[in-house]
Amino acid sequence: MKGNFTLPGEAGYEELTLTLAEKWGADAIRDSDGTVLSDEIIAAGFDIYSTICLVRIDNAWAKTNMDKLQQNYLMSYPVTAESNSVCIDLLSGYFREQFKVNVSDDPKAWWQVFDRTTGEEISTDQWALDAKQGIVTIRDVTKWHQYTVNFLAYRIWEAISMYNHITNDWGDREHLMPIDPIYPETQAFILIYLEQWLQDHPRTKIVRFTSMFYNFAWFWGDSPELKYIYSDWGAYDNTVSPYALEAFSKVKGYRLASEDFVNNGVYCSSHNVPSQRYRDWMDFMNAFVVDFGRKCIDLVHAAGKEAYMFYDDHWVGTEPYGDRFKDLAFDGLIKCVFNGFEARLCAGAEGVGARELRLHPYLFPTGLKGEPTFKEGGDPTLDCKRFWVNTRRALLREPVDRIGLGGYLHLVQDYPDFVKYIEALGKEFRTLQAIRRASSPYAAPFKVAVLTAWGKLRSWICNGHMIHGLELNEIIEALAGLPVDVAFVSFDDILEGGIPADIKVIINAGRGNSAWNGGRCWQDTRVIEEITRWAAEGGGLIGVGEPSAYEHDNRYFQLAHLLGVDREIGNTLSKEKPIYQTQESHFIVEDIEDNIDFGKDVDDVFVVSRDTQVLVDNDGSPTLAVHDFYQGRAIYLSGFKFSPQNTRLLHRAIYWAAGAEDDFGAWMCSSIHAECAYYPDSKQLVVINNSDIHQETSVYNSAKKRAINVGLEPYGIRILDM
Repeated sequence: MKGNFTLPGEAGYEELTLTLAEKWGADAIRDSDGTVLSDEIIAAGFDIYSTICLVRIDNAWAKTNMDKLQQNYLMSYPVTAESNSVCIDLLSGYFREQFKVNVSDDPKAWWQVFDRTTGEEISTDQWALDAKQGIVTIRDVTKWHQYTVNFLAYRIWEAISMYNHITNDWGDREHLMPIDPIYPETQAFILIYLEQWLQDHPRTKIVRFTSMFYNFAWFWGDSPELKYIYSDWGAYDNTVSPYALEAFSKVKGYRLASEDFVNNGVYCSSHNVPSQRYRDWMDFMNAFVVDFGRKCIDLVHAAGKEAYMFYDDHWVGTEPYGDRFKDLAFDGLIKCVFNGFEARLCAGAEGVGARELRLHPYLFPTGLKGEPTFKEGGDPTLDCKRFWVNTRRALLREPVDRIGLGGYLHLVQDYPDFVKYIEALGKEFRTLQAIRRASSPYAAPFKVAVLTAWGKLRSWICNGHMIHGLELNEIIEALAGLPVDVAFVSFDDILEGGIPADIKVIINAGRGNSAWNGGRCWQDTRVIEEITRWAAEGGGLIGVGEPSAYEHDNRYFQLAHLLGVDREIGNTLSKEKPIYQTQESHFIVEDIEDNIDFGKDVDDVFVVSRDTQVLVDNDGSPTLAVHDFYQGRAIYLSGFKFSPQNTRLLHRAIYWAAGAEDDFGAWMCSSIHAECAYYPDSKQLVVINNSDIHQETSVYNSAKKRAINVGLEPYGIRILDM
């Protein structure tokens, strides 16, 4: 069985490329950033993927059109006034090879200066810019107050190319600069270039856009101790320019200011609840990206080729779960994956043909955090097994069409065990793909909703790759492989349409004031009323970390009446709290083998009702509690860390919250280190071992009467005909 595998080829290593293409069952060969394909490889009879990044296609054009480079707002580091004036070096602390201050567009029109101690903006006649030195001097300041400048900066080194350059030690290779397609001149250049490029690549079948136009936010620092000042996978920081801001004001009827993006120095991170003004900007840029992106894709189709998008670099404005994504008319979507929820993001995207996963480790000497991979001290085979185990469990629930690798193929020459493992992985993927295409897996007879400020737009993603310690990241990673249907809903969804009848459980997870728990969205009492009504009529709520947290009316958890707990933040220190006794036995904790470890637990939690049952606590602070509310149920977890034990606990919690304990156990493994999926139409059972040791497990059928005993090798898989 071969096919559905994309191999990274490399000129100079033709024999290796073609040998591994045969061994790994590849049907397509691609180039990568920093590699090219030779004529011998191109003529070998494989589908050819050719990579193009439209915003760094021609550095010569960029150099002669420096005013058309992409920009963003930066906030200078705060400076404390020691006298009645203060001087601020704008780029102090930033990586000066990445940024150049934009002094061409009138700073007095586009910049803002703030007294951050009071939060007040400083009048433009009170500050002056030394454009040559990049220094702003502010007069008549208040001594010991802190001051900052919001200023526009050109990005003179494209961030992804910069990362690849530094990671792979490309030496004196030219720094590539990102051009901005918002300008008509840039659009004309890109379309002419692309049309010629398509003619120059007659053997290319797949044009692989990397990605479209705007990179996620990534601001680098000048200190090795703070290499990355700010990074946010979902932020629109890099889409800003005076030209775009003027166009926005004509479309939306009002003008944005620098502070709408800088946001007191925290910027508009995906972790933050978006303002309406920022949402308007996202909508405006999304409309532009889709409109111009479609023109580029139409050229590809007119050339008789297919268009795929790599969804990890310059993807901003092309969210697969946005309403306009289908209008781009992509033929394929490629997502690089480290774990399960990233696989689900790609697998569930609509409005696109093929869905492809770019597996890890990438064929680079080091990983994203600088850890050794294909170099001394690295173990790429073990890395790949660990990544694949988490990806595989997600693919049992939702399939993709293809897998592949990227990077420098020659690096695998010294790792024959890696070569052998990829061969086995490819065969395993194709087997699972065939099973999943033939039948949908058994799942719970109800739906689970994840409630965030972003809702559907950020389905199966929080902030890029897995961020350990972020409660919702850990939660959705557990959900990615569980036999439950998951929806992502926003507060606006609830306000506009209520809670759909097929949703039996709502999960709200995250820290207070974050977009994940909802933050200021909880100000709207209509949300509280609707969830309370729904719970009273039989809905189940699972709150993790600081669910519904927003300080209001001396209550922190706005759904404390449902959860049965609240958190002490200093407002109720004088109030006596109900005394509780921990209850060790409960349906939710029946499979617990070791002490529960939720990672970064929230502390100072207290019960608000004598009906609250505390199952686990830590030094007087409940870490796991349950509470009945009329016909509904609620569960509180002080945190969550993705692990086999916690995944099983979450699975049980979902069924208990839904009032469906009697249905629990069908097509489930007795071992918490194993998982399974049963496909009723084909009557096949797939059992996987997520651990690095041998596992013996039992699987019960739908009637929960017949046990199937299965032995599994480390990281192994068994497929049984039922």
